[in-house]
Amino acid sequence: MSDPSALPSPTPVKHAHPNYVGIFIGLAVLTALELTVAFLPWHKTTLILLLIGLAVWKALLVALYFMHLRFEHGRLRILAIAPLPFCVIFVTAVLMEHFGKW
Repeated sequence: MSDPSALPSPTPVKHAHPNYVGIFIGLAVLTALELTVAFLPWHKTTLILLLIGLAVWKALLVALYFMHLRFEHGRLRILAIAPLPFCVIFVTAVLMEHFGKW
């Protein structure tokens, strides 16, 4: 067996910690905005597109700060971004089915 002390130890990369309380407050404000938008007497298409936009914004905040993807480089970032085209296809299919243009 090889000596474990001979292996190079990975050095942790230092980065500034995000303001988690500020991000939490931002997510709470976005959630309140979603609830407000959901009950507006606007056209259904406008409501759905606004709510999808707000949901994507919240998902990006969670992914970038709570999952620390903002501070990652290389393969891990690619691994997190790779499924996004499937999400776009799924949302497009659901919207097309909802609006009856399929």
